[in-house]
Amino acid sequence: MSDVSTIESFVKKYKSLKKEIAKIIVGQEDVVDQILISIFSGGHSLLIGVPGLAKTLMVNTIAKVLGLDFKRIQFTPDLMPSDILGSEILDQNREFKFIKGPIFANIILADEINRTPPKTQAALLEAMQERAVTVAGHQYKLALPYFVLATQNPIEQEGTYPLPEAQLDRFMFAINLEYPSFQEEVDVVKATTTDIQLEVNALFTVQEIIDFQNVIRRIPVADNVIEYAVSMVSKTRPNTSTAADLVKEYVDWGAGPRASQNLILAAKTHAATHGKFSPDIENVQAVATSILRHRIIKNYKAEAEGISDQKIIESLF
Repeated sequence: MSDVSTIESFVKKYKSLKKEIAKIIVGQEDVVDQILISIFSGGHSLLIGVPGLAKTLMVNTIAKVLGLDFKRIQFTPDLMPSDILGSEILDQNREFKFIKGPIFANIILADEINRTPPKTQAALLEAMQERAVTVAGHQYKLALPYFVLATQNPIEQEGTYPLPEAQLDRFMFAINLEYPSFQEEVDVVKATTTDIQLEVNALFTVQEIIDFQNVIRRIPVADNVIEYAVSMVSKTRPNTSTAADLVKEYVDWGAGPRASQNLILAAKTHAATHGKFSPDIENVQAVATSILRHRIIKNYKAEAEGISDQKIIESLF
């Protein structure tokens, strides 16, 4: 099958995928889109939202419809790296045997990742970047596709360990979850307060997802689109000649080269989901906010004056 026909097939399956997810998840279309774009781009996402917005249900539903293995890890202050990676034990023959931890799945939900100390947070780093984990000097490969979705509660900050910038940069998207609209909440209450249990069907195989990821990577991109993405990222860096005016005034640190790579990868996937065979500047702009949001470190002046990430990013367009 040619890449063109594969993308046409992808568009049809993507629409079916969205319909199947909508059986369980009411509203949150933008959030679902961004999670799916992240998966088909081969990236990870950080979900930021208050409790009760169906983050776990959303990830579980997406995993089921994609036909992927799903594990949820509740991050707590006493969680150790071995609790998520696995450990070696002595078996009956007095030989060491590796028992896999919950990190060995296709989709990992790292719930409240900022509740666990840096040592355990760092255990995710190798898995996210290398798609492998090292335990007792032995490296174990993770099954592909591999995707980490972490959640963070923006309200409770007592007893939390904010993610370091190096780890934040590993996430392709930082996605803000908002409260549902009035009608959406009415629909949620209607759907969840009866004894009717809705089931979703798996629409993809693991190999299909990997094939779609590979085709998306092969999508050609015009030089002017790549230059636009790199230019947008360079504008986020204060103390440089290209910095935007708002950045010079309100930003301490800007985004690194990984942001430029992610902008192009996500723009390719965004274009493919809309049946386009090459991304344009509009596709880059469509994914820019969630890719740059967590990579721009604002200064105290921005916090004091209530300057939002969104306002700074929009000034880059």
